[in-house]
Amino acid sequence: MTPDPTVGPNPPGWSLVPYGDRALLVELVDVDLAHRVAAVVEGALRAGRVPFAVDDVVVGLGNVVIHLGQRPTAGPAVAWTAGLVSGVLGDRGRPAPPDRGTPGTRAPPPLEIPVEFDGPDLAEVAAAIGTTPEGVALLLTGTDLRVAFLGFSPGFPYLIGLPEPLAAVRRRPSPRPMVPAGSVAVASGFASVYPQSTPGGWMLLGHTSVQLFDPEKPPYALLRAGDRVRFRAAGSAGRHAGGAPLEDGPGKRAPLTAGGHRWAEVERPGFLSLLQDEGRRSVAAMGVPRAGPADPQSFTLANRLVGNADGATSLEITVSGPALRFAGPAHVAVVASAADSAEVTVDGLPCPDGAVIPVGPGQVVEIGRVRVGLRAYLAVAGGFDTPRTVGSRSSDVLVGLGPGPLTAGDRLGLGRPTRPHGVLTHPGSRDTPTAPVIRVVAGPHPMGGAAWEHLTTRPWTVAVDSNRVGVRLTGRDPLPVDGSPSIPSTGMVTGAIQVPPDGHPIVLMPDHATVGGYPVIGCVISADLAALGQLSPGDTVRFTAVDLEEAGRIASTGERVLGTRVSGWYPTEAGT
Repeated sequence: MTPDPTVGPNPPGWSLVPYGDRALLVELVDVDLAHRVAAVVEGALRAGRVPFAVDDVVVGLGNVVIHLGQRPTAGPAVAWTAGLVSGVLGDRGRPAPPDRGTPGTRAPPPLEIPVEFDGPDLAEVAAAIGTTPEGVALLLTGTDLRVAFLGFSPGFPYLIGLPEPLAAVRRRPSPRPMVPAGSVAVASGFASVYPQSTPGGWMLLGHTSVQLFDPEKPPYALLRAGDRVRFRAAGSAGRHAGGAPLEDGPGKRAPLTAGGHRWAEVERPGFLSLLQDEGRRSVAAMGVPRAGPADPQSFTLANRLVGNADGATSLEITVSGPALRFAGPAHVAVVASAADSAEVTVDGLPCPDGAVIPVGPGQVVEIGRVRVGLRAYLAVAGGFDTPRTVGSRSSDVLVGLGPGPLTAGDRLGLGRPTRPHGVLTHPGSRDTPTAPVIRVVAGPHPMGGAAWEHLTTRPWTVAVDSNRVGVRLTGRDPLPVDGSPSIPSTGMVTGAIQVPPDGHPIVLMPDHATVGGYPVIGCVISADLAALGQLSPGDTVRFTAVDLEEAGRIASTGERVLGTRVSGWYPTEAGT
């Protein structure tokens, strides 16, 4: 039975709604309750007391999103979470007394961050609030702030508790194309520090040398939701945050090198070739995108065909692929969304896609055009053995974790060889239509029946600026929206269909930001994320509504079918 969107009884101050078919959204009355609910969930996870798989717990502005594991949303997950929230809130919907810890202990003092008040917007902010630059510095350093949540970029804290004059400061009319790492800024009721050099529209008051995010050193982020922070003028005494000096913005990286004797060298990188594994888990609360394959089904089949584990590192190929010279013997496979969809050659001779291909020392495997869909996956027996960043070998295009697009001269290490399978059954063909119907479930944010009917009854066109962050859609008529829709910043999930003020939907892809402020009218079901990942600019797509019960049946059936599509052992002719 499909869980009711709000779990009853529905006490005042909170609600629990399914969020697509693999997440739950807990909406609460304030930020402190969100921190407490997230802390209880995380504590239960550490103690092994959560009776279902959880990939991430993401705190937003007064809400918590629980990303479920491989199985779709089910009644037990909803019931367990409802019981947990009720316990935090108390029997009558009021907050239960917080756990004060061991008697006689104190909460740690605020983490102090030294600031040089030399920002380019300092004088403008001072004039806007009727004070001097020194007065702005006194206001910012004169109060304790709290981390409401992290998002926008890895380690980026949204700090609340600003004095009223600073809380009234608005964003810049247009964002800067690049804000230096370490910039201390305020906007729209928040203060923050930019951990990396990124575009940004906040008002810059100064800078700090404290490193808030280090992708090479667990636990990666210096701050977590609920932490207390105090800025102080640099040079004054106090307990301050440590950290390595901040680095300059991103630049051209050095070529990848292989540590062992098994490797493949990139002779030509292709249009956009990215290493991907199953992605990053348990770090979304730090503002780190999950990444991973845009088409998880083709990725899984390629790995299974060469005998790898499902999440082994493979190459995601977009539009056209690379040329790789192998230093030693290997077995590779290229899988796209349909049979005979990708051009594959070895030393210039055509080879089939969707099949195991033996490669000898010095031979060059080249992937040409992807003829159906947008992406294909190249797997090698043993997987690609490259360095991990934040626990994964995946690259994302939003914040730039991982090595990024392959470049000529990269040497990709190969893992220990595995035994390849024999046959891939491909139900598709080159005649597979490029105007798919993608199934969606409603919510979690109600936008009215007219908007939902509009979304699910009209064709949409994939815009040219779509990428691994989001598929942007245009149509003859945008979705009907009242004014500029907004929600409190909320954790986002892959497949979420955001509705910005212009009414043109954006469907989130694996590299999406971990939190967002546009309402989510619906979510692509997990079984159709593969089809979403194959949409090309100019494609026409339609959405059709299903309920959670049907989404669960579709997912279960899809998993069973996927388990039958790779069989036999290489190199027997019959694949048996």
